[in-house]
Amino acid sequence: MSTPLHLSQHPHRVVLHNEIHARPPEAMAAPLAIAHVVMLADAAQRDASRAHIAALLRDHHLALPDAHTTHLRMDLGAYRIRWELHTEFVSWTFMVPLAAEAFGEREPASAVDAVPSGWLAALPGQCLCSLNLWVLPTQTFGSGSLVKHVLHEDTLVASTVADGYGEVYTDFAIHADGFSRMVLLAGGMAPRRLGRLVQRLLEIETYRMAALLGLPAAREAATVLAFAERELAALADAIRTANRDDEPALLDRLTRLAGQVESQYAATHSRFSASSAYFELLDRRIEDIAESRLAGLQTIREFMDRRLTPARSTCEWATRRQDALSQRVSRMSNLLRTRVEIEQQQSSQALLATMNHRQDLQLKLQSTVEGLSVAAITYYIVGLVSYLAKAAQKLGWPWSAETTAAVAIPVVAAGVWWSLRRLHHRMFHRAAQR
Repeated sequence: MSTPLHLSQHPHRVVLHNEIHARPPEAMAAPLAIAHVVMLADAAQRDASRAHIAALLRDHHLALPDAHTTHLRMDLGAYRIRWELHTEFVSWTFMVPLAAEAFGEREPASAVDAVPSGWLAALPGQCLCSLNLWVLPTQTFGSGSLVKHVLHEDTLVASTVADGYGEVYTDFAIHADGFSRMVLLAGGMAPRRLGRLVQRLLEIETYRMAALLGLPAAREAATVLAFAERELAALADAIRTANRDDEPALLDRLTRLAGQVESQYAATHSRFSASSAYFELLDRRIEDIAESRLAGLQTIREFMDRRLTPARSTCEWATRRQDALSQRVSRMSNLLRTRVEIEQQQSSQALLATMNHRQDLQLKLQSTVEGLSVAAITYYIVGLVSYLAKAAQKLGWPWSAETTAAVAIPVVAAGVWWSLRRLHHRMFHRAAQR
C-alpha cells in the first residue's frame, strides 16, 4: 500500500473534483410516473426551498440538508423525491412506480397524487414548469386508445429516441391539471440508460421554459428601443442644423438618452445572456436523446426549430439592437462633444488674442508711465541737488545752485533710467525661471 502524500490542497479541490458527479441520473425501471416541477426563485426563495425540503425530511425522520447542499434524492416510501437548486430556479421531481393495470385504457395516475397536497402547494417561488412524465414498458401506446386519454392528437409530437430503443410522445400543452404531459415507451432499455434519458427529457422541458423567459423582456425592450431610435434620429437632425446656443440643450438631451439606453441594457443584458445559454443547453439535450422520425409525426427537434426559432431570433435581435443603439449614441455623443470642444478652443483662442492685445496696451501704457516716472524722480533728485549746492556755496562750492542743477539733470535722468531698466530685467529674468 502506497503512502499518501500530504500536499497542500487547493480549498476548492474536492468541490471541483466532485462537480462531474453532481446531479447524476439514477437507475429507473418502467412502469413509472414522474412529476417534475420547476419553481422560479430568487435568493431568499431558494433558501426557503432548502428549509421546505428539510421540513419534509424531518417529518420522515431523515437526515436534513446542510447550508451547502444543492441537490439530493431520497426515498420517502410512497414516492421518491429529487431536489435540485439552480441559479435561477429550483426543480422538484417526484417518482412513483405504477402497477401494470394502471395504464390500460385510461389515464395513468400522476406522481403528485402521492405527495402531500398542502406541502406541495407551499413550494417557494413561482411555477415555471410542471410536467407529468409516464415511463411505460408497452409498445401499444402509439396505436392504442391511451393516447386519446393522455395527449391531444392534433398537436402530437413524437419520435424514437435512444437510437431506436424508446419512443417519446408529447403535445407541449398545459392540461386541465396545470401540468404538461409526456409519455416515454421504455422498451428494453437498461435502468441506467433509462435514467439518463428521463433526465434529458425533463431538462428539455425545463430549459425550454427557462430560455423563453427572455421573450417578454425582448418584447418590452423593443418598445423602449423604438422610442430611443426615433429620439436619436431627431437629435442627429437637430445637431446638424444647430447653432452654438442650442448645443448645451442638445447635449443634455443626448446624455439623458444615453442614460436611458444604458439603463435598459443593464436591466435586460443578464436575462438575454441567460436565455442564450439556456437555448444552447436545450439544443444539446435534444441532440443527446438521439431521436429519429416516427412516420407522420413531427420530431421534438423539428417542433422546437419551428416554434422556438422566432422567440430565439427575437431575443438575439433585441441584444444586437441594444448593442448597435448604444454604439450609435456613443458616437453621436462623441461627435457633439468634439464640436463643443472645438468651439470652446476657438473661444479660448479669441480670448487669448484679446488678452495679448490688452497686455500690449498695458505694456505701452507702462512705458509711458515709466517715462513720466523718470522725469518725476529726476525732478525731485535735482531739487535735492540744488539745495545741496546752495548749502555748499558757503563752504566754497564754486558753482551756483542753478548751474549745479542744470549739470545734474542729464546725469540723474540717465541714472534713474538705467536703474529702472535693471530692475525690470531682474523681474523678467525671475519670472522666466519660474
